[in-house]
Amino acid sequence: MKPNVVPAGVFKQGSLDILNDVATTHREVVITKRGRPVARVVPVVSDREREEELLARLRGEARMLGPEDEFLAPRTQEAGWALGDDE
Repeated sequence: MKPNVVPAGVFKQGSLDILNDVATTHREVVITKRGRPVARVVPVVSDREREEELLARLRGEARMLGPEDEFLAPRTQEAGWALGDDE
């Protein structure tokens, strides 16, 4: 989805409406000064939403070759990493 582009003066006058629009439509806004982008207003995405989006992108693109619990198990010791006071 292409972001909305708004001149800084328009953003200054209608910032609350623009912020509400970003929150409801989840569409980012690029703010410009003299035609050049200077800032971006993006919707806040929760970690859960970000995770769901990533999983949706991967669905059908990747497959797990082993059991899920084994795949998700921590691998720090097997990788030779020491965490905390284990050194």
